[in-house]
Amino acid sequence: MAFAGQLIIENLPRDEKGNSLCVPCRTTKLLCGKERCPLLVRLHAHQRTHTLLTGTELAGASPPSVFVGRYGYPKVSIGPMLPPFGGDTSLLDTPERWVGRKIDDIVDFRSQLVRTRFQVKELNPEKGNRMVQRTQELAMAATPPHVDATLHRPPQGQMRYGATVQPMGPSAPLKAFDRDTVKVDRHIEKAHSDTDLLARDALSELHAKGVHTSAMSRAFSVGAFGVGKRRKLVPTRWSITAVDSTLGLKLLERTRELPLLGDYQLHEFTGLDNRWSVLLLPTEWCYELIEAWYPNTLWNPHRSGISIFHSFELNRGRKGYAEIGGCYYAARLAVNEHLHRLGRQAGVVIFREAHPGYILPVGVWNVREHVREALRQPPRRYGTLEEAMARVGFTMDIPMKRWIANSGVLKDRMFQKRLDDFEV
Repeated sequence: MAFAGQLIIENLPRDEKGNSLCVPCRTTKLLCGKERCPLLVRLHAHQRTHTLLTGTELAGASPPSVFVGRYGYPKVSIGPMLPPFGGDTSLLDTPERWVGRKIDDIVDFRSQLVRTRFQVKELNPEKGNRMVQRTQELAMAATPPHVDATLHRPPQGQMRYGATVQPMGPSAPLKAFDRDTVKVDRHIEKAHSDTDLLARDALSELHAKGVHTSAMSRAFSVGAFGVGKRRKLVPTRWSITAVDSTLGLKLLERTRELPLLGDYQLHEFTGLDNRWSVLLLPTEWCYELIEAWYPNTLWNPHRSGISIFHSFELNRGRKGYAEIGGCYYAARLAVNEHLHRLGRQAGVVIFREAHPGYILPVGVWNVREHVREALRQPPRRYGTLEEAMARVGFTMDIPMKRWIANSGVLKDRMFQKRLDDFEV
């Protein structure tokens, strides 16, 4: 999606012969099978800001937001993200506030942010140039600071979407930038100042103080935490999963010591045409995320057949990276937060149905925040696993038999013999 007066869309849907479906459709027939035209969503977001992004001078209030790229690592591109206007722009990069919003809103938020970038050869932020240090300070800000940026050329490029990071608007190489005095978040500043504090301990302390996960990921990506000389810039995509995984594992240490839940509890929620059912089992810790993608959704572009993926861990945890990706760790963090509030240990199975209304990817925050929101809802309580699963089968479109066939935890609980099964 070019922002210098031109709209470019990549990866257009095509028929079996490779012809674009968009030409005969022209947004009226929905030949791609989606409930709404993704091109129109992107176009409307594009039209709001492209006329403001024609020069090489850019001034606005960063939410705050920064982005560290992963291509070419260990040489990375880094820079602040900012819109062409001032005021309170914090909503544009605070996914904790996006539950209940429409996909159009989220695309609109993100399309307004220009991703400025300059290349960094030294990953240690302390050895970086002044622009690296200014970017680091901006990433730790508590409120949106005003930024004046000079670009090498006007912002342009495609609107980018991914499963891990939030959608991103146009980009431009950064020549120089300056910003107002930054009011740094006091909790993050304290962790940053302690150069003997391990990064995982810094994250744990910040989490206990209620700092947003997105704020921790942003500061983590610019090397704000950790033991002095070991601090590194971390690509944004990696930092999000690193924070989710680190916090989840830290909470899990305590979860394993808690008494077991007394009954089966089921939490439900629907958002962005994703249905969520979070089932808590009165067992020792085990965990699974099962995702079902309907036809004509992002990861299942086919016209027929539902694709189901899952990753799980039993009581001893897992060693390899989850097949399902960063969403696994985002949801694991959310459920461990909930178990700590309950003061109970439990097994957890999360069922997700992604329906065709989920026309564009919006980032891994979608999983973390919607699972959190589901767990805020009053639970339905059941005395047996069969009763709980009957409710899941009623709420979700996919029959329970197929969920079980694609589940590691449920099959383990239903069919694996245990010592107490042999007690006389």
